[in-house]
Amino acid sequence: MKIMFMTLRDRVERFTDFSNLSKDWEYVFAGYEKDTTKLLEMGGDADAILADAITPVPKELIEAMPNLKIIHSEGVGYEGINLAAADEKHIYVCNNRGANKTAVAEQAVMLMLMVLRHAVTGHNRVLEGRQIEAKASWSMEGISELGSMHVGIIGMGDIGIETAKLLNAFGCRVSYNKRYPLSPSQEKEYNVTYMSADDILKNCDIVSLHIPSNKETFEYMNEERFAMMKKGSILINTARGEVVKNEALLEALKSGQIAAAGLDVLAPEPVKEDNIVVKAMKNDGELAEKIVLAPHIGGLTVQTFDKIYGTIWSNFKKVCAGETPVNIVNHP
Repeated sequence: MKIMFMTLRDRVERFTDFSNLSKDWEYVFAGYEKDTTKLLEMGGDADAILADAITPVPKELIEAMPNLKIIHSEGVGYEGINLAAADEKHIYVCNNRGANKTAVAEQAVMLMLMVLRHAVTGHNRVLEGRQIEAKASWSMEGISELGSMHVGIIGMGDIGIETAKLLNAFGCRVSYNKRYPLSPSQEKEYNVTYMSADDILKNCDIVSLHIPSNKETFEYMNEERFAMMKKGSILINTARGEVVKNEALLEALKSGQIAAAGLDVLAPEPVKEDNIVVKAMKNDGELAEKIVLAPHIGGLTVQTFDKIYGTIWSNFKKVCAGETPVNIVNHP
């Protein structure tokens, strides 16, 4: 079996014990190469592809690889993989659903706390010698405890559920929305109540996004939905940058419609200095204090990658043995 890695080589090697794998297997490390011709030259005869969650695996590449049997996302996302082409060739596409649920839930709650506690701005104020000024200002404005917040979770999958569990420990009131509501017993177990997405936007102090990135959710948070949000509320996004329209976010923050945003993700990735949100923050100090950014590291814990690579190698072994892998996301 030959495997082409379209991700960071150092990460593969750190979380893989190659001594437990077949000595007959071959490996091609393509990094983040996107040129189809070069990829085919390196590993066109590969049986498997492991791709970073945001790395594109286009139709042209899939169609030109005669031995390809499985494409595995290194993460949960798989929007860069052409599912239709994989279906046509009866190639499995798999992800690591649920592996990062604890890590991303922690990131979501951390961003909520950072926003509420002005963590980044406070850090900068101390470095600037303005500690007393910051302390006096926020003591007058008032800092809210997370436990006093009504948090709305849009997208109640593995990560949404794990986020709800953590929020329960703080004493938050938690509402959720998903296409198919949880059972009454599950709602009781997770201490959550169902609300429509519109009602979450209208009534919750914090809205946390946990929806996948696809055609239906592209720029889900647009001008219309930001206008629905409770005045002075907070947006948290640990899902994908594409589910938020950047221009609409900036307008909502500038107008005061929402008070702040905590973002682990920002579109497009990789985020460059000319990103509209980054540029706006650099040019507007007041706006910059309303946004907390993180470099899409919500799921990048050691524990997550241990789970991820356990699933990846198990699935590759299954396919090599003619068995059906787990976490299939397409219809091969």
